[in-house]
This record gives sequence, structure tokens and C-alpha cells, in this order.
Amino acid sequence: MDLPDPQFSEFVTAFLKDRGLPVEDLQFHSLPSDGSKRLFWRLSPQSDTSFVAMENTPTDDFSKRENVAYLMIGRHLFQKDLPVPEIHHFDLANGWFILDDFGDASLQESALPKERRISLYESAIEILFRIQTEGVEGFNTEWCCQTERYDQYVMQRYEANYFRDAFLHKYLGLKKDWPELENPFNHLAATASRADNQFFLHRDFQSRNIMVSAGKIGILDWQGGRLGPLAYDLASLLIDPYTGLSSSERDEIYQHYLRFLNKYDPRQVEPFRKYFPYLAVQRNLQILGAFSFLSKMRGKTFFEDYISPALKSLRHLLEDLKDPQLSPLKEAVHS
Repeated sequence: MDLPDPQFSEFVTAFLKDRGLPVEDLQFHSLPSDGSKRLFWRLSPQSDTSFVAMENTPTDDFSKRENVAYLMIGRHLFQKDLPVPEIHHFDLANGWFILDDFGDASLQESALPKERRISLYESAIEILFRIQTEGVEGFNTEWCCQTERYDQYVMQRYEANYFRDAFLHKYLGLKKDWPELENPFNHLAATASRADNQFFLHRDFQSRNIMVSAGKIGILDWQGGRLGPLAYDLASLLIDPYTGLSSSERDEIYQHYLRFLNKYDPRQVEPFRKYFPYLAVQRNLQILGAFSFLSKMRGKTFFEDYISPALKSLRHLLEDLKDPQLSPLKEAVHS
């Protein structure tokens, strides 16, 4: 079990004492961090009270920006009465945070019983739409830790090239250079970037970042938030390989989202339908790049189990899209 350093323990203890909570025999229970370098612990000073403590040591410029994004975006969403944990205490200089505990049950585990699945996803969709449309109000792009907007630069560098380098080359052991993919990647990003990107984008809206407690939905890991298109986060949820939704389940959830969108602004529905498949391919490239990098370079072999279903998903998306300009990419993933 990873134990926090003494200074962090003192930070936590001081917070609990200020709250009038007992600190005798306090234990730090390590929590999984998935693909992150951050460290998490559960604190239970008494039987009916628990918090999560997070440490993200700011060792470089990006981690400093990431901590600011975590704080500012988290506060922003919480103030909008959106279901994210309240950040009770923080120390940006050290990368320390204490926040509400949303429990252990993610949507991944909660959606295993198929009879509950659709209702849980419908609840998640309602929260997603609120985050996208309400979260953009008053959102300050200076809080963003990577880019202010999900744009062609992000699509190329952090998704298409990530897929090429981490999955095709380093994970599969195929060639390093893929000049034949340059035009398909450019076409994919150019088309996907035509979607209206004036909404709040979570950018990792998948079942392990969605918590379920007493039937209520809570959202984690918002620090990658920025402006972006509506379809990306929905695609993230639908093609998420952790839950393995069937095609009929995906379609039912997709239609449920469209009903929200139609009520919000009927003019958005047709462009949403048009660009959704391209944004879904972009997200799928990111998934394969990330899972390959994390399993191969970080030794987090848990992710390797999901590479095969993610590849299958990408193949299906490209088949359904039937865009001849993406044929070289289609051939690469069938080789």
C-alpha cells in the first residue's frame, strides 16, 4: 500500500481537526489511479464520514497547470450544482487536495446487470448534457491545462499520432512511419473540426469516471476540460470498451441524447448526426493510443485487456462510415 509522506499526512490531519473530526488511528486507504500518475487515498475519520485525499506532485509545468485546472474547473462545475465532488481543502504548491468521497461503484461495475444498464446510462446522459451546456456558461479557458479548445491540433497530436506511434508502432511492433495515413488523418481531423465546438468538453467521459451511489450519478476527472463539440463526450461513453455496450444499447442511448439535444436546439441535431461518426473515430484512436502506452510504457497491464475490443470498435466505426478518404486507415487496422 502506498503511504503518503508525513507532510501530506499533516495537511490532512490539520483539515480534519479544523472540522472537529477525530484523527486518532486515522488510516489512509489507497485507491486505484487507473492511467494517472496521481495518488488517491480514502480517509474515514468516523463511520459516517469519509473524504478522498489526492496528491499530484507538481514536478513539471504541465502538472502545475493540471492542478490549477483540477481546482478551477472542479469549483466551477460544483458551483453550477453539477454532480462533481466538492473540493474542501487544497495546497497547489504541493498538489494536495481533499474532496468529497463518491464511493467505489463506477458505472462500469454498476452497469453489469443488463436490466439496470439503460436507466443508468440515461441518467448519465442527462448529467452529460447539463455539463456540456451549463458548464460552458462562465467557463474560463485560462483554466485549461492542455489546450483551450478541442481542435485539429489536439486531434492530430494527441489522438491520431498517438494511435500511430503508441499502438501501431510500439504496441503492435509495426513500422514507425506511416505516410499513407497522413491524408486520412488530415481529412478526419478537418471533418471532425467542423462540428460546433462552443460547449464544455470533459474529454474523458467514460464509465470509470462516472460514479453511481444510491442510483445517483457523480462525475470525476474533469481536469482535461476545455471547449469542444457535443458529440465527442457522447462518443467516449458509447464506445467505451470497459462496458461493452451492444449496438442496440448504443443506439438507444444515442437516441436518448438526441431527444435532449432536440429540446435544447433542434438546429443542432443534423450537424450533430453528421459529425458524430468522425468524432467517434477520433476518440477511438485516442483510446487505442492511451491503452497501448499505459500497458506497454507504464506497465499498467490492466488496460491491455481492453485493446482488442477497442480495435474491434474502430473497425466497426470505419466500416459504418464508408468514407473512401479513410480507406488507408481502414486497411491499416485490418492488417
